[in-house]
Amino acid sequence: MAKNDLISGSIWDEYSNQVIRRMDEPLHQGEITEEMAAKAGGKLIVADFGAESCGDAVRLYWVVNEETDVIMDSKFKSFGCGTAIASSDVMAELCIGKTVDEAVKITNIDVEKALRDHPDVPAVPPQKMHCSVMAYDVIKKAASTYKGVDIDSFETEVIVCECARVSLSTLQEVIKLNNLQTVEQVTDYTKAGAFCKSCIKPGGHEEKDIYLVDILKDVHAEMEHEKLKAAADASTAGQASFDKMTIVQRIKVIDDILDNDIRPMLAMDGGNMEIIDIKENTPHYDIYIRYLGACSGCASGDTGTLYAIESVLKQKVDENIRVLPI
Repeated sequence: MAKNDLISGSIWDEYSNQVIRRMDEPLHQGEITEEMAAKAGGKLIVADFGAESCGDAVRLYWVVNEETDVIMDSKFKSFGCGTAIASSDVMAELCIGKTVDEAVKITNIDVEKALRDHPDVPAVPPQKMHCSVMAYDVIKKAASTYKGVDIDSFETEVIVCECARVSLSTLQEVIKLNNLQTVEQVTDYTKAGAFCKSCIKPGGHEEKDIYLVDILKDVHAEMEHEKLKAAADASTAGQASFDKMTIVQRIKVIDDILDNDIRPMLAMDGGNMEIIDIKENTPHYDIYIRYLGACSGCASGDTGTLYAIESVLKQKVDENIRVLPI
């Protein structure tokens, strides 16, 4: 097979010699029959997996020792591009000698790294990284068939970047810890989005449930909320406990919290509120309020809105507070 029959010369330079060799001369391509498995003293497992994004498909054969769960032999058939063949060949090779549980831990990154000529140079161009993902997925399919479980039981994390196998929780943690501001920074730190780029934003070759741009936005919104909460907590730090405060101090503390957490919400609907009085009614502190503007005639003033106000004050001031409209 001539290299220019597969791909243009400039892109061809992005493939490792390992990939090129295994494209033309895969070591583990073939079929394993029931008779062959029985002769080897193992159980035959056959698993199929297709990648909708590129139309490739792979069939994986395992011979498994049922007493030890060790994969005694592994072969594959691939219906796809040369990269899919090379990835499947390495994938089958990595399975041999491992237990089924160990094989499930083989990732697409392991497959891609095994195809490298140099540890620091990728074996394939970014747009072909998804081929090694397919190899990873067919291992899970074979393991689920052998164990008689659902394939999803092997995935405990929400995977955002399939190419680099980066989970949602990892991305959220890295963004927070390093205060990352851009998708480019997220990619530098995690490699998410460095390959096929479908996970960066909508419009890539494969549709995703969640994208890096969304995660970055959501994490920063959460960080801003935590920052505001910390500032609010700091403003009340060092104050006397509510039961030790004077009436003036109590009104000020409650008014500050209302200004930050409640009044902006009421203002959106054209309303407001004011504190009329605070009375001790052991063990409670009864806070009498009056609704103003649109809130004065709102039916939710005695239900949802009142409950929200009371919940905030209980959480931030004293759990014995009761809010009573007049």
